[in-house]
Amino acid sequence: MIAGAVGALYLICRHGETLAARRVVAALAESTAPAASTVPTAQAAGPVAAGAINRTEILVHVLMALAAVIVTGLVLAKGFAYLGQPPVIGEVVAGIVLGPSLLGPQISALILPPAVAPFLGVIAELGVVLYMFTIGLELRGDLVRGRAGAALAISHASIVVPFVLGALLALGLYPGLASGGARFTTFALFMGVAMSITAFPVLARILEDRGMMRSGLGGLALSCAATDDVTAWCLLAAVVGVARAHAGEGLRVAAGTLAFIAAMVLIVRPLARRIVARWEAPRPAASEPPTPTGADAPQPAAHALPPEAVALVFVALLLSALATEAIGIHAIFGAFLLGAVIPHDSAVARTFSTQLRPMVATLLLPAFFAFTGMRTRIDLLSGGGAWLVCGLIILVATVGKFGGTAIAARVAGLDWRSASALGALMNTRGLMELIVLNVGLDLGVISPALFAMMVLMAIVTTMLTSPAVRLLVPAAADRAAAPAR
Repeated sequence: MIAGAVGALYLICRHGETLAARRVVAALAESTAPAASTVPTAQAAGPVAAGAINRTEILVHVLMALAAVIVTGLVLAKGFAYLGQPPVIGEVVAGIVLGPSLLGPQISALILPPAVAPFLGVIAELGVVLYMFTIGLELRGDLVRGRAGAALAISHASIVVPFVLGALLALGLYPGLASGGARFTTFALFMGVAMSITAFPVLARILEDRGMMRSGLGGLALSCAATDDVTAWCLLAAVVGVARAHAGEGLRVAAGTLAFIAAMVLIVRPLARRIVARWEAPRPAASEPPTPTGADAPQPAAHALPPEAVALVFVALLLSALATEAIGIHAIFGAFLLGAVIPHDSAVARTFSTQLRPMVATLLLPAFFAFTGMRTRIDLLSGGGAWLVCGLIILVATVGKFGGTAIAARVAGLDWRSASALGALMNTRGLMELIVLNVGLDLGVISPALFAMMVLMAIVTTMLTSPAVRLLVPAAADRAAAPAR
């Protein structure tokens, strides 16, 4: 399967480079003034634009933008919850609602001024780095070990099939929707990765809401999503390295990435296990007033890390993110990998998951949604042709992810109903897809119009998941499969 996918990708890229050659003259002509004029507010706003308002006004606008996105996200999340949708859909839509697509540039600028974009972008980057660290902390290797064969086969089929279809779709999208200076190979690889992403936290939330977390199907879905996440983020790291590398630097980026992964797995992981084990002992029980209440005793101990432990973890997180950024891949990969090598059942993982995650999700991620909303220009999709292309992207993404997962699951021994439910679950994209798309836009791989289309694809495919699972797996079956809590 993998060999066939590599062969198909080689043929696609070889043919696509001929399209790039035809596009060179137009790209050279349009990559200066026109390309800069079509970049949305988040990219166009630079130091000159930022200097248009003073520091106090910038702080006021940033605080107002965060408050507006948080409140709008909460309201929309409640509304979408009544429709059986995960809250992240409302949070994503909140950023788009407050952006120029729906309110228009003039009204949107009152809430999200273009001059604030660089500062909001820094907060968004920090929020995403911290968020990816908590996602890494929640990866459970034991889920994969128990179903290693089926999880590996299904998860990689759910990556290979949409990856190849995304690269194939790139042949048609490249001439009109790639960024001015993007090479076809980089564009095709990015489209493949963007089609292959599964949102592990959104999937886990759907399973929790449906009472499927401890069922056989739910466990297999989590196993596949965990494997999918690791593979997809490694692929994204490779694509970012290819996109950022100049001639002759590709080998350096690839070697640096492999060396970093090897160091994290072989050196940092065993070292982290020994260090976090020192904080497992219930020391707070001796220093705090007596609050040993039987079954409730372990919970306070899990949240009682010493200050030096918290500081050490944050320093390691920043250094890991900085290392991957210096190598030439994105900082989020270093944060994610550090979280993955820390034992998920340790006091460190439990403390940061329960205390850092809510703060990041409530305060910092809204900055990311606002930043994404400023860059999402749905008004660029003018005419029936653009919406047909958007529909084609949604169709290819859904068929690739759903079909690849369902067929592999059926071959692995699941019945068609369970295989289809697993395919629907793996089609969840949500926030993870937005992170990937922002990376592509920052690197200049995709155009603002394609960015808007892909954001709509992420929203639609995620919204389809809950109704599809509800149809394929009745609630009664969910309750029978999951023990009472």
